[in-house]
Amino acid sequence: MSEPGRPPHMTPDEFRRYGHAVVDWVADYWSTVADQRVVPDVRPGDIAAMLPAGPPDRGEEFGTVLADLDRVVAPGVTHWQHPGYFGYFPANTSGPSVLGELACAGLGVQGMLWATGPACTEVEIVMLDWLADLLGLPDRFRSTGTGGGVIQDSASSATLVATLGAVHRASGGAWRAAGVDRRYTVYTSTHGHSSIEKAARIAGLGGNAVRIVEVDDETQAMRPDRLRAAIKSDRAAGAVPAMVVATIGTTSTTAVDPVPEIAGIAREDGLWLHIDAAYAGAAAVCPELRWTHAGVEYADSYCFDPHKWLLTGFDCDAFWVADRAELVDALTVLPEFLRNAATESGAVVDYRDWQVPLGRRFRALKLWFVLRWYGVEGLRAHIRSGVALAQELAGWLRADDRFEIVAPHPFSLVCFRLRAGDAATEELHRRLTASGSVYVTHTRVRGAYVLRLAIGSPLTERRHVAAAWALIRESVPD
Repeated sequence: MSEPGRPPHMTPDEFRRYGHAVVDWVADYWSTVADQRVVPDVRPGDIAAMLPAGPPDRGEEFGTVLADLDRVVAPGVTHWQHPGYFGYFPANTSGPSVLGELACAGLGVQGMLWATGPACTEVEIVMLDWLADLLGLPDRFRSTGTGGGVIQDSASSATLVATLGAVHRASGGAWRAAGVDRRYTVYTSTHGHSSIEKAARIAGLGGNAVRIVEVDDETQAMRPDRLRAAIKSDRAAGAVPAMVVATIGTTSTTAVDPVPEIAGIAREDGLWLHIDAAYAGAAAVCPELRWTHAGVEYADSYCFDPHKWLLTGFDCDAFWVADRAELVDALTVLPEFLRNAATESGAVVDYRDWQVPLGRRFRALKLWFVLRWYGVEGLRAHIRSGVALAQELAGWLRADDRFEIVAPHPFSLVCFRLRAGDAATEELHRRLTASGSVYVTHTRVRGAYVLRLAIGSPLTERRHVAAAWALIRESVPD
């Protein structure tokens, strides 16, 4: 029960006291997360059943709220920060990222316009230029040229924005006023992300507008000859090919599409080339891994997620375009109530024109904190550690004739299966999940059931990967 006469809002002194308690709680969580099951032992509805039917009539003491983090929330969390979490891709945070997020929340900036948050806009512009330098991206993506970068919430939003830009270009600008006036098509590989189809639906093209291009059987990367044939067929049928999405690090296997060849086809046919490097883009901070980015200089847009492998908490997708004027022309809407002197001057960037929502948070703060805390060498060390551990795991798998590696593994994901077949591999997966100490996910490659083990948590050390490998060996069905 709240104290009589307590102020209606949390005072700065109260915030300081309770804020310390929350920081302590997070620090304790990180210190003990390795002792928890990776995936909670709960059933659907268990967490909701622990919550009251409605909010309290009177405000509760903060200590009671904090206690319920331990009672209700922590036991029902899938621990993405766990050193044994090897599922999907890393989605890790870090101390500086969390502190940057705290500063963002405390400032409460609404950065829809330069005028509503000059620092919010200008720090973001500089951070995206820093990132472009860090990844060795082409000059055309920097704010000092014709292009520039912006933070989206996720690669899915980046793909949607790229799709809207592509249709705007393909329609000669008619799309902005009249909507989708013709049948436009989008191309990606068999392993392209599901967000590509979703973007086509949202853009009004329909899911049937997405053409799935066959991949090479060995590399699992898009086949340029099949892309060319699909474009030719669609043109003959009266469609307007608008965009091709090449992927650097596909979700299933981290395959790298042959971007230079795809870019050549896109240029010949006038298609927008978007590159989805959501996971693997972070690898380009290491010069020895930039070979994966050959051909990026020809892209119209490119994105990667610092919230996956670059120690920046979700949500933070870095998205660049080669021609910012083209993107702004596709997306800008300026009602009277948003008009202001800075915008009218043409001297500022209004990021509301670079995304679907109007509103935006000061996400650049957490990126700024991370880049300054770790520095270039610290970020490279993190990436190199994950790659080295994955290569070591691959070596252990190759040495055991019960297993086979099913795809190249240039980054920190290894895809493998039991030679005994799908049923045995699925049973192995079930046993690993039931153990509670590791979590891996699956996909299908060439129709076969395959396990994916992705390394990337800052808490994951060689001993954790070695323990996972020991558990995998011990869990193989007889």
